[in-house]
Amino acid sequence: MSKKVAAIICAAGPGSRFGGKRKKQFVEVAGRAVFMRSLELFANRNDVKQVLLGISKDDEETLKVNWGAKLSFFGVQTFFGGAERFETVIKALDLIKDGIEMIAVHDACRCCATDQLIADVIAKAAETGAAIPAAPVTATIKQVRDGMIVRTVDRAGLFEAQTPQVFDLALLKKAYANLAKVDKAVVTDDAFLVEAIGHKVAIVESDASNIKITRPSDLPIAETILKSKPKPKIEGPMGPFDEAQW
Repeated sequence: MSKKVAAIICAAGPGSRFGGKRKKQFVEVAGRAVFMRSLELFANRNDVKQVLLGISKDDEETLKVNWGAKLSFFGVQTFFGGAERFETVIKALDLIKDGIEMIAVHDACRCCATDQLIADVIAKAAETGAAIPAAPVTATIKQVRDGMIVRTVDRAGLFEAQTPQVFDLALLKKAYANLAKVDKAVVTDDAFLVEAIGHKVAIVESDASNIKITRPSDLPIAETILKSKPKPKIEGPMGPFDEAQW
């Protein structure tokens, strides 16, 4: 029997590296907003019983006008997150419904994750308490100081962390209770906080196709990845929301 999962979609960040008039989470990729594609990955899963979308208060009206009906259709609960990812997750943890056993934290701008990857990470976390997708580092990595290469970093055993990051609810709450004891400047993901309390975090090997949209140049890459995915087989006539996905 599968465990009951709540998904936290982090869309409250400023997205300063993206530039432009619209935040990266709200731009369209392959015809639909990036954040909508990300949250639908979870809203359509049977084991996900709650979807929480963390947004900036500045974006409340934009969200309501453009996507309010769809968010309501998918049963998504919005809340105001913080500028930092961990601030958003802290607020979300206070909104988790009774009966939820596991938490999946996902970047709103990582819309190309596959159903299989999500299922595998959830399964691994159910087994170990904590799991994330991670891709082996394939590029040559240079450490740089003052515009000059200091050294070439050995990439053996190095992996790039991705999302969704999935944790046992009690474990994640314990990790966040320890937040005051760590340097918040280096808290870039939830796995770091779980590691900080001494719990091992398992990985499910992924690849670069689980891209996080950070810059405008990432959009055509994400679009190509999305268009290469097979369309799901839907029994019976497609509804307007199914149709809109393609």
